[in-house]
Amino acid sequence: MASKLPTVAIIGQANVGKSSLFNRFVKSRQAIVAKEAGTTRDSVLGKVSHGDHTFWLVDTAGLKDPNDEFEASIQEQIQEAADAADVILVVVDATQYVSDEDRLVAKKALKSKKPVILLVNKTDLSGSLETDEFRRLGIKDIIRTSAEHNVGVESAIETITDLIPPRTDTPTGDVVRISLIGRPNVGKSHLFNTLAGKQQAIVANIAGTTRDVNRVSLRYKGQSLEILDTAGMRKPGKQEVGIEKFSVLRTLQAIEESDICFLLMDVNELNTQLDQRLAGIIDEAGKGMVIVVSKWDSVIEKDAYTRDALAPSIVRTFDFVPWAPLIFTSSVTGQNVTKLFDLTLDIMARRQQQPKTRQLNDLLQSAIQKHPPAGLKNTHPRLRYMVHTDVSPPWFVIYGSNLKYLHWSYKRYLERLMRETFDYAGTPIKFSFRDEKQIKANKEKAARSAEKAEQEES
Repeated sequence: MASKLPTVAIIGQANVGKSSLFNRFVKSRQAIVAKEAGTTRDSVLGKVSHGDHTFWLVDTAGLKDPNDEFEASIQEQIQEAADAADVILVVVDATQYVSDEDRLVAKKALKSKKPVILLVNKTDLSGSLETDEFRRLGIKDIIRTSAEHNVGVESAIETITDLIPPRTDTPTGDVVRISLIGRPNVGKSHLFNTLAGKQQAIVANIAGTTRDVNRVSLRYKGQSLEILDTAGMRKPGKQEVGIEKFSVLRTLQAIEESDICFLLMDVNELNTQLDQRLAGIIDEAGKGMVIVVSKWDSVIEKDAYTRDALAPSIVRTFDFVPWAPLIFTSSVTGQNVTKLFDLTLDIMARRQQQPKTRQLNDLLQSAIQKHPPAGLKNTHPRLRYMVHTDVSPPWFVIYGSNLKYLHWSYKRYLERLMRETFDYAGTPIKFSFRDEKQIKANKEKAARSAEKAEQEES
């Protein structure tokens, strides 16, 4: 049921302009993933759309500790990229002769057997070297770029989209995929084994396509499920701290492949910034989500430290995903584990419901009457009608005019009404706004261009 977006990773030495290129690719209008979490780091993830292609772009610069030795950290970054990315972008500085480090990066990237594109950046600077200097790295596709002046970015995106499949709405069978997402040591493997063990009829134990992602297939109430455990996200003996060493790529890949994500948090270490960031990524990817508090059995004095005391603070921390149900579990005692299967089936049913157009437009007109959208003096947004265009996640398109003046709080108001009317607990819902005047202007422009081309031909 889940369709998967390809992943493109940017790798290279420090100070070659990876982050500036990343920002050009995703454009500043890109909503930075999990900005609600108040993280001060640059975002390492962005979604790029071009024609009928969409892909995740990952800036690996944000994944490593700057105090690490170059050799170790770059090897880890490239290994990460090679494992999980569909395309690798190697970035070098146009003003610097090829170094041993550049050779190492290129060699490792090519060894991955993934498509590799070389971006020679900072070509706007005086003293930038000829392309031939960089051919010795052995990468066939070379694009000269300047993040500063937005040169070569469009060409790079087009080259990437030639290498990846177009976005598709075709479902991948009737299997519901569930990913266990969370920081190391929050109990993912334990829960994975408990979920797998709850059902005797295990259909197959499929070997993971990437090392460290364990999968198990089973059936529950007639529905085929596949559970993905992303536990193996660090090398033995390595203590991971914060986002730096967090294996974003592999986690992102698991999220993309899933219909529903269980976001696990250890009851003894709740509400970290990284948990918020992960919730933001799941929301942005349009996947269903359950916030799972694990290791409930480890809370000794449950009188003074009960679920009712904890729940409000967790809900406040995740107020940007108020639709995600919260559940307390223990893999040791089995508490609420079967309930996770029931929640999964409920959320999938909600994600796939198809409200009638008449119901949607009655709701829209009633919303406008109760609370007309505010605008500027003579330019009030007009919302004319709404259609339901997609499921998993539920997607609605609203047509009207002057929609660029529609305030974000009004969009939130509409979402709240939709959730009250149709039960969308457990899933994000998405809105697109189409300005009829703009659509008409675009059609006229296209017609004029076609007419002009015809005249030139004749």
